[in-house]
Amino acid sequence: MIDCGLDWLGNFERLHPDAIVLTHAHPDHAWGLRKGAPCPVHAPKETWRTLPNYKIDHPHVIEEGGPTKICGINFQPFSVEHSILAPAVGYRISAGHACIFYGPDLLFIHNRAAALKDVQIYIGDGAAITRSFVRKRGDRLIGHANVRTQLGWCAKEGVPLVIITHCGSEIVTGNETKLAKELQKIATDRGIDAFIACDGMMLDVK
Repeated sequence: MIDCGLDWLGNFERLHPDAIVLTHAHPDHAWGLRKGAPCPVHAPKETWRTLPNYKIDHPHVIEEGGPTKICGINFQPFSVEHSILAPAVGYRISAGHACIFYGPDLLFIHNRAAALKDVQIYIGDGAAITRSFVRKRGDRLIGHANVRTQLGWCAKEGVPLVIITHCGSEIVTGNETKLAKELQKIATDRGIDAFIACDGMMLDVK
């Protein structure tokens, strides 16, 4: 299971996860663990540092650099810009010939070319489609890259398929038909197949 937000509190145990991997310590990604976890929990040291003092019986640190094998799957963290208070990573996840990149909250990916090299599916941040979702804190930019920007990254790095999830209000409350047409144009212009996955809804903008 990747991330365990507050809405999973008291519920995720029914999934019987073998392991939980965290991208960062924001409530919608990690606070489902406030009563502990029935399995090992893996996260970068910065996530452990910023996570509230939950009782995790089997904590593991995912080291920067090379991949960490968890349940037979390789997780390689790549630092992403998102939050100052809760530093985040995206994961390059591989097993056998399959390789995806998962980054649910990000403004940009540090070392993006390496993160997306030979990736078959990019699963990204759905906070906004085209509007800006960037804030400035001192000399740092934080927030979320919009979908249009992420599709541009994938086009540049040769990623053929994009799934947008962790969707914000622009998608959740938007008109499905209008959203599909808007995303179809953006994706087609970049030669990418793209989908939005949101609350059981899948918009195919292929």
